[in-house]
Amino acid sequence: MSLLEQIHSPADLKNLSLQEREHLAREIRERIIRTTARNGGHVGPNLGVVELSIALHRVFNTPEDRFVFDVSHQAYVHKLLTGRNGTDFDKLRNDGGLSGFMNRAESPHDAFGAGHAGTALSAALGMATARDRRGSGEHVIAVCGDAAFTCGITMEALNNVASSTKRLIIILNDNEWSIAKNVGALSRYFNDLITNPIYNRLNDDIEAFLKKVPGGQALINFGIKWKQETKDFFVSSSLFEKYGVRYIGPIDGHDPEQVEHYLKFAKNAEQPILLHLHTTKGKGYDVALENPERFHGASPFDIETGKGKPAAPGTPPKYQDVMGKTLTGFARQDKNIIGITAAMPSGTGLNILEKELPDQCFDVGIAEEHAVLFAAGMATSGFHPVCAIYSTFLQRAIDPIIHDVALQKLPVLFCMDRAGLSPNDGATHHGLFDIAYLRSVPHCVLMAPANEDELADMMATGLAYQGPAFIRYPRGNATGTPVKDQAKTLPLGKAQRLQPAGQVDLWAYGIMLEEAQQIAAKLSEHGITAGVVNARFAKPLDTDALLEAAQSSKLIVTLEDHVIQGGFGSAVLEALDEANSNCPLLRLGWPDEFIEHGSNVQALRARHGLNPEQLFQQVLQRALKTPGLEPESIEDSTLS
Repeated sequence: MSLLEQIHSPADLKNLSLQEREHLAREIRERIIRTTARNGGHVGPNLGVVELSIALHRVFNTPEDRFVFDVSHQAYVHKLLTGRNGTDFDKLRNDGGLSGFMNRAESPHDAFGAGHAGTALSAALGMATARDRRGSGEHVIAVCGDAAFTCGITMEALNNVASSTKRLIIILNDNEWSIAKNVGALSRYFNDLITNPIYNRLNDDIEAFLKKVPGGQALINFGIKWKQETKDFFVSSSLFEKYGVRYIGPIDGHDPEQVEHYLKFAKNAEQPILLHLHTTKGKGYDVALENPERFHGASPFDIETGKGKPAAPGTPPKYQDVMGKTLTGFARQDKNIIGITAAMPSGTGLNILEKELPDQCFDVGIAEEHAVLFAAGMATSGFHPVCAIYSTFLQRAIDPIIHDVALQKLPVLFCMDRAGLSPNDGATHHGLFDIAYLRSVPHCVLMAPANEDELADMMATGLAYQGPAFIRYPRGNATGTPVKDQAKTLPLGKAQRLQPAGQVDLWAYGIMLEEAQQIAAKLSEHGITAGVVNARFAKPLDTDALLEAAQSSKLIVTLEDHVIQGGFGSAVLEALDEANSNCPLLRLGWPDEFIEHGSNVQALRARHGLNPEQLFQQVLQRALKTPGLEPESIEDSTLS
């Protein structure tokens, strides 16, 4: 039996020798590499925090003590050490397996759920303050990556630490990487700290130094204020200490004894402490060390080579790559077109623009609000920015979208990748709410392509529109539709009718067009004529075409890869109501709940009654209950 198999709870770590801990660290890395090679997942971040996670669980006692991991894509080690090294871990990020992130419903050891960056320090400070008011004695530890400190939320929390609590431990896990290479002033600041031995020597040994100076003991007795000022005489005080948080580091995050030493110090401190650990993303796996960006979040891969499964010949391109290539083509023709991303150049396809036209591409780090405001500023000066941000992350920037872009009707194009499901990552990463949170904002144009060629046309349309325009499209491969050499602008707010209106009229938004066409074909087999419309726009909605359909059809059906509440179907419902139409409406989309993670999109659709056959049955059942739509050719067997 391996050592890891003997770890059933953090208590089993307490009496391990240094040699055993080092052996355990190797076994954990092997376990993570094997599992992620099969399932995909966040390889590099977890390999970098093995020693830290072991030390945390040796020094502290969860679930009484509370660990708050920022983003929490480095939580696999924590899961293995808290009784989850079983078949559930084997199925990590897949159906019936563990979440790839911290999840309070999964274990009492998961103190706070996460999936977006920058949340840990605020949440941990809230826990610490609640503890102080309650009078309990547990420890609260926020584990933050260096990229988290580029988030405005983290800096807001840091500003409130000293005034809120005297007992909080902050771990700065500094691996010098976010998803892409860190950018900005804070990244440079951390690098300066890492290379400043004077600061850290003084930070650790100031009292020993003063004892050698005549009158030094008296100075020590004078107090911490003099100590701080003396330290400042030699080197500038750290950014954190100016916020009232004692800084210690950098610490070798892969030295078990050193990490435990400083954790024990912080555990007994009566002031907020930040431990700056320098770690290596992907440690223990050479392939990940050589490719840190690719192994931040990897698809299944070959362990020996690190290469993913090659795409089959003829596999359609990914939507993100179509976007990147199309944008690069537009940017070559117009120097005023600027690409902007928030730490996701490769995930959004902006890496193509970044490589070919670096002067027209900006990666602002994990700072979605800043990305939008930055775009707004550029838009006031004659440029046309294109913000490429995942749907789930754009939620964080709704205020500047409304207040700074839409209110001033500035020409900013938003390309929202990962709209719909991001299956393995789960609820924190699904893009199921963007129509709802954008549809109410004046001046906004909302589009969704049915294929990659239409995506290019919508980008041309969005760039031609002198206001905020949004395009939503899914993760993964497109349909295989050839992309024209020259994209064309679409008539604003006009749907595309593909099949004449029938007894049922199917209005599909975005990638749901294929399902609508399949449903129409099946309905015809049962004696029901069905029209098909590629809606294209959720705002402005093609009300003329809609009301025309309402006059001739007995039932209108909307299909969308979005939650029902506030989505495309809701826009259609409102338009019918405003026109006093009596035409029945069936809205098909995701239910009013957070959708869990799963192995793939189709499995999740089936689980929620939304695979093609289930969608067809819902339409058929509703058609049979619709007055004036009772085809005699339908037999009872079709309803089984």
